[in-house]
Amino acid sequence: MAIGTVVAFWAVSFMFVITPGADWAYAISAGLRNRTVLPAVGGMLSGHLLAALVVAAGVGALVAGAPVLLTVLTIAGCAYLVWLGIGLLRRPAAPYAGEAVGEAESPWRQVLTGFGVSGLNPKVFILFVALVPQFADAHTNWPIGVQILVLGLVHIASSALVYTGVGAGARVVLRARPSVARIVTRCSGAAMILVGIALFVERLVTA
Repeated sequence: MAIGTVVAFWAVSFMFVITPGADWAYAISAGLRNRTVLPAVGGMLSGHLLAALVVAAGVGALVAGAPVLLTVLTIAGCAYLVWLGIGLLRRPAAPYAGEAVGEAESPWRQVLTGFGVSGLNPKVFILFVALVPQFADAHTNWPIGVQILVLGLVHIASSALVYTGVGAGARVVLRARPSVARIVTRCSGAAMILVGIALFVERLVTA
C-alpha cells in the first residue's frame, strides 16, 4: 500500500476519533469510576477490531445491502447506548482525592461494556463500511481484505491514544472535584442517550 494513502486515511480517521460521542462518554465514565481506563479502552478497541474484520471478510457489504438487518442492528446498538446513558444518569461517579473512584467495575465488565459501546455502535460499523473501502487500491499486490484490515489497525491505533488520553485525563483532572465529576458523568450519560436517539432517528429517516 502507498504510504500516502495510509496517511490520508489516518487524517480522516483521526478526525472521526477526536469527535466526542458515545466512545468519549464511556471513556470519561470509566476513567472516573475505575483505577485504570485500560480495560474499558481495550473493550472499545475490540469492537473496532471486530468491525474491521467483518468488513475485511466481505460480510460488511452483505449487511449494508440488507436494510432490515442493518435496521435491527442499529436499533439494538441505539437501545444499548440509551441504557448505558440512563445508568450513568442514575449512578454518577463521585471521586475523592486519594481514594478509589465510585463503584469500580471489574476489569472484565469494563471490557464487555466497552465492546458493547463500540461493537454495537452503528456509527462505527458504518465508518468501516462506507469509508475504509474507499482507500483500498485494487491495483496493488495486496488483497483488498488485507488493505482494509491494515487501515482498520491504523484507525484502532488512533482510537487507543485518544480514548486512553480522554479517560486518564478525566480521572486526573476531576478526581479531586466530586461535584464536577458528577456533572461530567451525567453529561456523559446524556450524551450517550442523545447519540443513541440521533442514530435511531437517522436510521428511520434513511431506511
